[in-house]
Amino acid sequence: MSKTVMICDCLGSQRVDGAAITAATGLPCSRLHTSLCDRQINIAAAAMADGDVIIACQQEAPRFAALAEEIGAEVPQFVDLRDRAGWTEAGDPTAKQAALLAEGLLPIAPARSLDVVSEGTCLILGRDQVAVDAALALADTLGVTLLMPTGWDVEVHPGFDTVTGTLTKATGSLGQFDAGIDALQQIIPGGRGTVSLTPPQNGAQSQCDLILDLRGQGPLFAADAKRDGYLRADPASQPAVAAAILAASQMTGTFEKPLYIRLEQSLCAHSRAEQVACSNCLDLCPTGAISPDGDHVTIDPMICAGCGACSAVCPSGAISFDAPSVDSTFARLTTLAQTYRKAGGTAPRLLVHDTEHGAEMIALAARFGRGLPTDVIPLEVAALAAFGHAEAVAALGAGFADVAVLLSPKTETEAPVRETSLANAIAGREAVVLLDMTDPDALSDHLYAAVVGPVVKTPTLQIGTRRQVARLAARTLRPQSEVIELPEGAPYGAVLVDTDACTLCLSCVSLCPSGALGDNPDLPQLRFQEDACLQCGLCVNICPEDAITLEPRLNLTPEAFRQVIVNEEEPFACIECGTLFGVKSTIENITAKLTGHSMFSNPGALKMIQMCDNCRVGAQYHSENNPFTGGERPKPRSTDDYLSKRRDH
Repeated sequence: MSKTVMICDCLGSQRVDGAAITAATGLPCSRLHTSLCDRQINIAAAAMADGDVIIACQQEAPRFAALAEEIGAEVPQFVDLRDRAGWTEAGDPTAKQAALLAEGLLPIAPARSLDVVSEGTCLILGRDQVAVDAALALADTLGVTLLMPTGWDVEVHPGFDTVTGTLTKATGSLGQFDAGIDALQQIIPGGRGTVSLTPPQNGAQSQCDLILDLRGQGPLFAADAKRDGYLRADPASQPAVAAAILAASQMTGTFEKPLYIRLEQSLCAHSRAEQVACSNCLDLCPTGAISPDGDHVTIDPMICAGCGACSAVCPSGAISFDAPSVDSTFARLTTLAQTYRKAGGTAPRLLVHDTEHGAEMIALAARFGRGLPTDVIPLEVAALAAFGHAEAVAALGAGFADVAVLLSPKTETEAPVRETSLANAIAGREAVVLLDMTDPDALSDHLYAAVVGPVVKTPTLQIGTRRQVARLAARTLRPQSEVIELPEGAPYGAVLVDTDACTLCLSCVSLCPSGALGDNPDLPQLRFQEDACLQCGLCVNICPEDAITLEPRLNLTPEAFRQVIVNEEEPFACIECGTLFGVKSTIENITAKLTGHSMFSNPGALKMIQMCDNCRVGAQYHSENNPFTGGERPKPRSTDDYLSKRRDH
């Protein structure tokens, strides 16, 4: 059964052309309604009871969902067309509405997650009576331990435990915190009068499910607001303390922790042979969830907050955002652009925003201001930092004129700034911009006043890995270009070899994590395939002759996919059998340097340097000082020989 789109013009406040939407999307639309959530709700109920429907209203989704449950029907899908497209100052929103409808119906793979269990054990860190009051407030809900500074006048409270000491470390997240405490003193139960404490103990360990920090000091963790289970409030702010107490009281039970990131360690180019190469993700991770693990990195899913920056800057694709996947983002971009053109639009612009700040800004601009221009299509993403250069140029290659990323106050901007610069370098113009705005009217004014850029003549499908999509989009955007210069740190580029310094030791070949550098088993050659190069810098770090430098660039010619010879020399022929081995210049240099050395005063020893492995072994075996020759073998002894020496024989 085909889906039917139920459209409402919201009391005549928006323009909707159901026939045009049907023509562009292939989805049949109901007749135009004007008060589907109120006076005409019986129509919605009948449609939900009869079949599979889509309601083009997100605001009243809870009401329609409750109605579906009441009548025993399946909860319909909801797509917001009003705030994002219908409420606008001027222009025909039909093409935009069709694009958003088609994009909203794309299948989304279920998000991966794991269960986190919190039994409600809470460690409260305090310094004054505020922490004591918080412990009293939470004692009936949580299993509370209150840690106060050494010297605090401890009182006995039946609802929770009070200890004194100094917190030395804290690790973990919701459900699995570990705390280290020095000078720990606990209450000795029993007795009258003054409370007695145990002797101070260093190195004490404590496990808890959550931490409430009311010390009024610096946070225990980097990006502390993103650490699940860690609540920090200024003890001087009563509202902040009250909010933290309320949040802590609700942190018991089983929670689903999204697995934001997918890691393929085999693709990681972090290090080889204890030489560090790529460290992009380590440098940008705000929570410290990523750490080195041998030749690759590892990600702690419990600490990862899903900002997505690691995915955007990973050159090899070892790290990819998975909530939703990168493929899903590419599919959404393609669907939006294709449907917009099919519905009659010509030059759409993309506005990327998050699910909180950005969505609210768009809703406020629509309800109280000018709304979004009809050619600006919003794309809601779970993590703004995950929208990197590949996604941006993919949008341009799909047919968008330009891309604007609306930053959130919570967004770490380092990755977006870096990726925007790279995307613009690939596009050859300032096609991608970052908008740091908190005023909905200012957002609308900027978008209405912006100059629309050019659109590609032949849009392309965005299929493949991020590197493949970025290369394909670059060829679409700049068909006349062969090599595009890129900023420092770009994940594309060439390896330049100083042939005068290179000795063809091939250390770079053995350690190259992507196989961009290769050799020739038959000839002394160093080969390079530019398309595979990650610009990780490992070859630069490992080269003993400092003969390698990197050149960030994007080679769009077919040559980038072929192995080219970047250095070669004449091989040396064994003086005994003529077999080619080694590099002629290297053998000649070694021979020249060792001539006259005491250990090579024998002409035969010097000639061995000029022999292949097989001939060298043979020459050593037949030499006067044969290292393989031992002394005379002992004569075998029989039983009679042993018995002849016994005294009883």
